[in-house]
Amino acid sequence: MTIPGRTAPHPTDTFEFRFSSTPRGARLARRLASHRVHEWGHRYGSEVNDTVSLVVGELAANAVTHGLVPGRDALLRLSRVRGGRLRVEVGDTRGELLPHPSIDLPADAETGRGLILVAALAEEWGAIPREGAPGKTVWATLGVGSA
Repeated sequence: MTIPGRTAPHPTDTFEFRFSSTPRGARLARRLASHRVHEWGHRYGSEVNDTVSLVVGELAANAVTHGLVPGRDALLRLSRVRGGRLRVEVGDTRGELLPHPSIDLPADAETGRGLILVAALAEEWGAIPREGAPGKTVWATLGVGSA
């Protein structure tokens, strides 16, 4: 299967982290993604690092909120791909609950805006069946240039 925006990265250009399906696990995934992007040359506090942190934070929070299956972990994968792009993937075990941005939210809604931010920040994003496991992977491709 061809996955939009996916190319085979060099092994050192990929970071994977399996995290518990808890708010604490999602927070750790976001922090480790920020650390990895910093190691790849996009310093803490830079626009790229902040954007990656926001996207990972939203996708990880959604995975533990809407993709939770008790006793199952979620998976974060970051990949540097051709053309100065970064691919963020978060997999969970609930394949039947596909994400979609909530466009018609009441002004006082307290949730539902995260995927609107992801869609605005990403070159493209979507959801696909999880490879090698039950569930789905929500992915976003970000144009980050070179460090």
